[in-house]
Amino acid sequence: MLSTSEEATGVRGGLFGVGGRFKGGTDPIMEKFNESLWFDKRMWAQDIRGSVAYAKAIGKVGIISDEEVELLIDGLGEVYKEWEEGNFEIKAGDEDIHTANERRLTEIIGPTGGKLHTGRSRNDQVATDTRLWTVEAERDILKDLGSLLTAAASVSKEHIHVLMAGYTHLQPAQPIRFSHWLMSHVIPLVRDAQRLKELIPRANRCPLGSGALAGNAFGVDRDFLAEELGFEGVTANSLDSVCDRDFVVEFLMWHSLMLTHISQFAEDVIINNLLKCIDINDAYATGSSLMPQKKKPRCIGTLTRQGWNSSRKGCRAYSDSERPSTCV
Repeated sequence: MLSTSEEATGVRGGLFGVGGRFKGGTDPIMEKFNESLWFDKRMWAQDIRGSVAYAKAIGKVGIISDEEVELLIDGLGEVYKEWEEGNFEIKAGDEDIHTANERRLTEIIGPTGGKLHTGRSRNDQVATDTRLWTVEAERDILKDLGSLLTAAASVSKEHIHVLMAGYTHLQPAQPIRFSHWLMSHVIPLVRDAQRLKELIPRANRCPLGSGALAGNAFGVDRDFLAEELGFEGVTANSLDSVCDRDFVVEFLMWHSLMLTHISQFAEDVIINNLLKCIDINDAYATGSSLMPQKKKPRCIGTLTRQGWNSSRKGCRAYSDSERPSTCV
């Protein structure tokens, strides 16, 4: 491990350039350890949306001029376009999505780009990006669940008169309708959709303007920021705002339960396929390299494993969230 600042040759991110408290670069090992861009670059669009809203907010309180607001917004639009078209160039020192976007913004429009971060911390910035990304993901999944539920109801209605054996303990027990069996797996997904819808209002609160922990020194209008970004309101406490990840854990727990229901359905499909109650289409099966007669329900088996893996990862994530944390 390098031990002196003279030996530390890493490039500091745009928000932490050489000067002020720091007299040299970061240790390259520290730089690699601290970098999160490989992961959080998925939030590039949300980060730019938050920056556009913040530029308007600091313009609204007179920190920057109207011309500078327009310059920042136009520059952020150029950064957005580069990400959208796959042309954004990641450079050394781009520690995370926030520093990468601001670095590129400053390259495009000059020193005015540095004014964007006035009064803003990466603490409230990352909290904002994560909430925006999470809410968008939750809404997208709700739409997909709606399509799935509609399709399942349509198939059930179409085959309303088809009978099949109902099993208990893997033994034939009573005759039931195929539609009744299928809907028995749809109803848990209806509950999942209801639960997911209930999560959104808690996640959809704006933390921007909370600063590092003690609020914004320039009195930016947080209600304005919330409205600009489509949040349902603002978070209630600045300290809690930058530390709260409850909404992430709730989403992971929801995800784990939903995939458990998918896994139950997949396992039931495999069993009923084996018992000849249903037949899996060849288009969704694979063969064996050794046994040419074998038909494997590979895609269904994958869904079964995903449910199990999600349960394990969800429990681990919840356990990690219980550890004492320090706001960055």
